[in-house]
Parts: sequence; structure tokens; C-alpha cells
Amino acid sequence: MSSVSRRSFVTLSALACTSLALPRISSAAPATKHPAGNDRIHLNFNESHLGPSPLALEKMQAGAASTGRYHYGAQLKLIELFARQNQIPSDYVHAYSGSREPLQYAIAAFTDEHRSLTLATPSYDAPIEAANSQHVAFHEVPLLPDGAHDLEAMLKVDKTPGLIYICNPNNPTGTVTPQQQIEKAILTKPEGSVVLIDEAYIHFSDAASLVSLAARRKDVLVLRTFSKLYGMAGARLGLAVGHPELLEKIEVWGGNNFVPLPAAMGGMASLEDPDLVRQRKQLNTRVREETRAFLASHGFTCTPSQANCFMIDTGHEAERVIKGLAKRNILIGRKWDVWPTWVRVSIGTEAEMQAFRQAFLEVVQQLA
Repeated sequence: MSSVSRRSFVTLSALACTSLALPRISSAAPATKHPAGNDRIHLNFNESHLGPSPLALEKMQAGAASTGRYHYGAQLKLIELFARQNQIPSDYVHAYSGSREPLQYAIAAFTDEHRSLTLATPSYDAPIEAANSQHVAFHEVPLLPDGAHDLEAMLKVDKTPGLIYICNPNNPTGTVTPQQQIEKAILTKPEGSVVLIDEAYIHFSDAASLVSLAARRKDVLVLRTFSKLYGMAGARLGLAVGHPELLEKIEVWGGNNFVPLPAAMGGMASLEDPDLVRQRKQLNTRVREETRAFLASHGFTCTPSQANCFMIDTGHEAERVIKGLAKRNILIGRKWDVWPTWVRVSIGTEAEMQAFRQAFLEVVQQLA
């Protein structure tokens, strides 16, 4: 089980006894304490240092000026645009304030005292937090040596899972599970189980999206977010893709809320930018691989990431490395107990990653 993380802004403790919408207000707990000063380097939250694209920012500012009215139509236009780009019906797409929202709704809808949650470890911890709040059993299955999900083992751990969660690419490792393996697991999973594929980091990778598969089945959900490559983490915008009957089951937990107008307008501008994904993916890949190559040249093992984060085996207790870097005003991700000597590092600017490399070597040399 994991402790409450910085992204825990919704608690689900009342879901078993109420159908009211979940609160949206954040009570975020940071992965590491922030040192004093304004020169901190943030490599801890898998955010984009680029922020929204210039066009998205322009549209978001225009949207903010128009928030005196509800503008329900903006969300519909966003959904229709995404559906058109992915060649799926628009009623197979719902919009939310971030992708964590439908993730928690899905756990509320598809797990209970008789239906468990299955996921990999180490992986994104929000599903476990939601399961804990509902007193739902969960099963964590270690990743394979190459960082892929061990889907065969995940299907064997429980004969009647309610929800099988696959983060692809995976957070915190950035590793990819091949499409063929996921499709095989969907075909061979227990009947009645729902597979949820979290594609928060898909734009950074060479992995194929399974959005079209979710539109063809009644037991698959795919989540997307604008928080990562699109640089809109603070705007809170996400999408869920699935059969309308499946979406209806999770929608009851969130009511008929709609996303803020600035987020919807920024999201549309991001989707319509023909070069945004390619350019940002290329930059992220170059800086990430330069950093991984540097670390490898000094004898450190890193995960074969295709995301905007990766993990490093430091050879030391992870918490000591995290604290050592924090003293140097470099903040990295939290520790994962299952990998006690590994730390997660988000990709920053070239200058930030150069500073990280130097500081990292200093810290581990002091710990040796």
C-alpha cells in the first residue's frame, strides 16, 4: 500500500454510501519538501517545463476572459475534435478535469468487496489510494525485467478482478508494454472484468494508442491527459474513451459536470497544432537519452523509458539520495518501496538536466 501522494486531491471514502459527485478541491502533498529559495529545479512531478503551447495559452487567456458564462458547447467541441481525429464516435468520449478523475470513478464503479483491483508495481499509485479509501482489495504484480507489465501474472492473481489497470507507458519507469500483449490480455481476461489503459504518457513514446480498441469493445477504457506533453497540468483536463454504456457507469459518480472553459479551449488548440507532439516528443527524447547515456557511462542502470521520466538504480537508499539532491535545490520524485534503491527523475530543460547530473554524482559519491 502507498501513502497519500501529492496528487491526492480527491478522497473516495464516502463512495460506498453516496452517489454525490466527488469533490474537486486539491489537498496535494508534495513528493519532497521544497527547500527555501526561488532557484529550485523541479524534476519531481512529471510536468512539462514548456507549459501550454503559445497558441493554447492564447486560447486559454481568451477563455478566462469569457468565464462569466458557462459555455457548455466548448466541452462538446473538444470531444468532437478528439473523436474526429481518432475516427471514433463522439459519444465514446467524455471530458473531465484531469484524467485522475475518471480513473477514480472507474475504481468506484467496477470494484467492491467482491471485485478487486489488479495493477503492476512500481506504477502510478492513484488507483491504490482510491481502492484503499473504498476498502477494496488490490493486487500488485511486479513488472517484468524489461519494465513491461507481467500481464500473464496479473490475470492469474485473481479470478474475478473488477478492474485491471495498465499504465502504458508506465509511471514511474517510463517503460512500455507491447500492444500485442495488452490485446491478448484483453481477450483472455476473466469475463466481466474491465481493463483500464492509462495513456498519460503515450505522446512521448513509440507505442500505439489503444483508443480505437476501446471504441470497439464494452470492457476497455482508455484515459488521456493534457497534463504531460501538452503542458496543461494546472489547467486540469483529461479524456476517457470507451463504450457509452461503460462511460455511463463511471459518469454517475461525477454527475454532469463540465470542464473549465480555459482548459477546453487550450485543449482544442493543442489538438489542432500539427507540429506540437512531434516537436515536444523529439526534444524530450533527446534530453532524456542524453541524461540516460551520461548515467550509464558512470555505471548506473536506468529504465528504458519512453516517457518524460525514468528511474535510476542509485545503489543507495532512495530517500537519502532524494534528500541529498533536495539540499542542492533539485527536487526529484518520491521513493517506491518495492525498488528501495531506485529514484524517479522527470525530464527538465537541458540546463536543468545538466545541473541534475552534476548534483547526482556529488550526492552518490558522498554516500559511498
